[in-house]
Amino acid sequence: MAEENIFAEILGRVRRATEALSAAGALPAGLDRSRITVESPRDAAHGDMATNAAMVLAKDAGKKPRELANAIAEKLRTDDLISSAEVAGPGFINLTLKPAAWLDALRSAIRSGARYGATDLGRGTPVNIEYLSVNPTGPLHIGHGRCAVYGDALANLLAFSGFKVVREYYVNDAGAQVDHLARSVYLRYREALGESIGPIPEGLYPGDYLKPVGEALAAQYGEELKDQPETKWLPLVRDKAIEMMMADVRAEVETLRITYDVFYSERSLFAGGIDCVAETVEWLRQRGLIYEGRLPPPKGAPIEDWEDREQTLFRSTAFGDDIDRPLRKSDGSYTYFASDIAYHRTKLERGFRGLIDVWGADHAGYVKRMAAAVAALSDRHVELDVKLVQLVKLLRAGEPIRMSKRAGDFVTLREVVDEVGCDAVRFMLLYRRNEAALDFDLAKVIEQSRDNPVFYVQYGHARGQSVFRNAREIFRDLPEDIAELADKAELHRLSDPAELSLMRRIAMYPRVVEGAAQAHEPHRIAFYLYDLASEFHALWTLGNAAPHLRFIIQDDRQMTAARLVLVKGVVTVLASGLALLGVQAPDEMR
Repeated sequence: MAEENIFAEILGRVRRATEALSAAGALPAGLDRSRITVESPRDAAHGDMATNAAMVLAKDAGKKPRELANAIAEKLRTDDLISSAEVAGPGFINLTLKPAAWLDALRSAIRSGARYGATDLGRGTPVNIEYLSVNPTGPLHIGHGRCAVYGDALANLLAFSGFKVVREYYVNDAGAQVDHLARSVYLRYREALGESIGPIPEGLYPGDYLKPVGEALAAQYGEELKDQPETKWLPLVRDKAIEMMMADVRAEVETLRITYDVFYSERSLFAGGIDCVAETVEWLRQRGLIYEGRLPPPKGAPIEDWEDREQTLFRSTAFGDDIDRPLRKSDGSYTYFASDIAYHRTKLERGFRGLIDVWGADHAGYVKRMAAAVAALSDRHVELDVKLVQLVKLLRAGEPIRMSKRAGDFVTLREVVDEVGCDAVRFMLLYRRNEAALDFDLAKVIEQSRDNPVFYVQYGHARGQSVFRNAREIFRDLPEDIAELADKAELHRLSDPAELSLMRRIAMYPRVVEGAAQAHEPHRIAFYLYDLASEFHALWTLGNAAPHLRFIIQDDRQMTAARLVLVKGVVTVLASGLALLGVQAPDEMR
């Protein structure tokens, strides 16, 4: 079998079957075969794969779909990997593959090792993934962690699929919120000098997490800042606060094994005497995309940026938005949206041809305008894909958890990681679609049971490694790397339906990776790994009841070798998939 991806291999064979019909005069030449697909059937009873070849070619070929399907199926029945090809419904062809196809796929997985499932789907396309990017005004919580883990896993997945990925954090270090942060820290500075500051005023940040920043300022400046006017102390305090809060952010995400390639400062948009926001607005104006006008009053639900006045507007409706959007506030300063347009323009200027932003679900109303802005900036050549990540409800044994000593009104991300570990946090935050709300139960994610997916998958890898250790106790001449057995083992002896099913699951991995990368959905990998581990554990259990199905047969070295190769395929894929999720693949469970 030439292709590592068995679906791509069979697709190629289906296309060649239709080409043979054209060569024989049964089909016209020059048919568009690009729409032919090979997919898993909805019902496993219908076979291993199904193709729409007859359905998409019939019209151009001037034939009835079922008539054409019968001709294609007849060709496919002669293929050395296909045991049956049956026409179903209006013209689909259901395919069942010979066991040799799954044996070849198993060998392919083992030969490829850690690169099994990797593709050149991206062809080196430079992609910017911006994720988390929270204001540096407080500690991270589990919802922030979900954004971070999702973005990081997506970056792993796209890099594995041939994209040139840059992981970026946009530091919101300009604007009113960091001035509020500075004023909050200034109170903690005075407190560190021994003053009684009383209750933190409304609108400032009250958490104890700012006390270390105040103490650092007191150590650095002593009482020097106390008698200075705000215009003097605020820039100094603000810089120190941002520096220390971003150091906290870096440290917290590193507990989740997350690092960034770029930390892009919002203030850099105004550095060196250059106002990138003003330049961007002017660039859009020259292209007729900026005008002075009034917005109509909103219908139904209020729109937060509607004002009944003449203002500077971006023609976002020309690019799919609901209304045109203001770029200046009533005081003449630029809106956050204007700054965000300028920031995304820098991404395009840096050469990115794929832009992905990962936001919290509370930013859903901002998606259309930013997508419109990127379409305008790129002349519709680059599409912004915004992935919204829903809320996480933190529980312990089914009961909500709300409070933290450090943050005051929520449990910090670091507290969660310290309690249950990085692997449990990462896997469970990815074990649901990003746009679906998620319940995270601190008690359940450390259970050692099938009901805890991260344990069950990691246990699958550890169990596979234990099989190798036990086998070496009996067969001392086994190679250190079981992969060396793949070409010599009598894999044809793996004929039990459970063994063939496990091989089919292994063979599906490249297709799952490809689909997850195309859809930007890393949760598909987590789901797949759980299914693979479940089949592996089920086969283990079968061996307890039926000794001839055990992985190690003491008086049959050749059967043992074949089954060790099958286990090697399982652990290879489990390790690969866990690596994409940023989760460890342990050799032993402790």
